[in-house]
Formats: sequence, C-alpha cells, structure tokens
Amino acid sequence: MRYFLELSYNGTPYHGWQRQPNAITVQEVIENSLSVLLREEMNIVGAGRTDTGVHAKQIMAHFDYDKEIDLESLTYKLNSILPPEIAIKNIAAVHDEAHARFDATSRSYEYLITITKNPFVLKRAYYVKKTLDVDLMNEAAKLLLNYTNFKCFSKSKTDVKTYNCIITEAIWEVKGDQLIFKISANRFLRNMVRAIVGTLVEIGEHKLNIEDLIEIIKSEDRGRAGYSVPAHGLYLTMVQYPKTIYK
Repeated sequence: MRYFLELSYNGTPYHGWQRQPNAITVQEVIENSLSVLLREEMNIVGAGRTDTGVHAKQIMAHFDYDKEIDLESLTYKLNSILPPEIAIKNIAAVHDEAHARFDATSRSYEYLITITKNPFVLKRAYYVKKTLDVDLMNEAAKLLLNYTNFKCFSKSKTDVKTYNCIITEAIWEVKGDQLIFKISANRFLRNMVRAIVGTLVEIGEHKLNIEDLIEIIKSEDRGRAGYSVPAHGLYLTMVQYPKTIYK
C-alpha cells in the first residue's frame, strides 16, 4: 500500500532534500526514522528536490508499506523522534499508482526579503540594503505569465527534457519591512525561483529594466539573467494534487 506524507521543515541544518553520500539531508533523516518505527528499510519519494538551506512550509512524499498502519499513531511517533526542524503534518493512504512528484499539478514558492537589518530573521530572509522599486518589480513579474520557456533562469547543465513551465502567479507583497514574492507554476526548473527573484531585485534597483527582462527570457541564456539570491529566503509553500489520488 502507498501512503503520502505531508510535512514541513526548516532547511537550515540540511544539505537539501535528496539523500547524499556525505551530507545530512531531509530525505535521509525521514527515511531513517521511518525505518526504525516500521522495522524495515524504508525509502521515500519527494515532490521535489529543494537545495541546501531552502525551507518547506508544505511538501509531500510517498512511501510503500505492505502491513496495516495506525496513521495517527505513526504521525505522533515520527514527530517524537524526528529533529525539531522537521514536522509531519499528516499521513494519508493513496492509490498504489499515486506519485508524489509526477502527480503534482501545481507548486508554489515564496521568497522572503527584509529591507531592514533584523537578526531574528537572519537565516529566514534575505537582507537587501538598497531601496527597491516594488511597483516596477510587480510590473516585471506580471510579464512572466506571458512566457513558457524559462531556460534563462535554469541552472546550467541541468538534465531536463523541456524548459517550459506554466506560471500562474507571480506577485510581490509588502508586509511591514518585508517583501514577499509569491510564485506558482505547474513545474519549476533547478534554481529557477532564486534566479527570477535576483533578476527582479536588479529591476527594483534600476540596474535592469522591463525591456531587459523580455530580452533575457527570449535569449534563453542564464548568463544574461540576474544573480541567484541566497537559498535561506526561499520557501516551498504548497504542492497540489488531484483529489482522485486519495483513497
């Protein structure tokens, strides 16, 4: 039987989601904890691969287990032995063919910027000292919805079949001394959100303009886009699935 894990994590102590031979990752920690509780070697498949230092307010993963499970009890026990940076929100039974990565219909991210020096968000938001033109950044963000090929924002040497993504939301919100960039799409390329934010920040600093963004997208050249903002300000906030995957 297949089960979906809904979880969240603070990515600061981890070298991303995916298990690695010489670094501690979120996947490894959860797999080890599940293996202890279910008394057999467990493997989980995540909805995506967040990079080192990236956080997740909500992410899904699936695992297979042939015996009956008390899902409420397993959730409680997992949270009891997992480190404080990882929290299991829910475990649900799904159809055997359901897949945490391939069945996702939409993913949403937020990027958090602080415009004042604040030691309490040191590892949770990116501090930008310069004044940003948020109206211009939002004007530029809207243009992203007009395009589908985002090779210019993809990490180089990425093994993907297509650079096409359908962005359904891209907007900046101001909350006190913080700027929050919200973006949703059917899929994202590696480093895509951080490269988009870095480019929009340069537009907000008037280093680039709207016409530059259009030319960058059309060029399909990562070297022409803006810098990648630091990972610690990035949050995966939601992964959506068809209701039909659940039992």
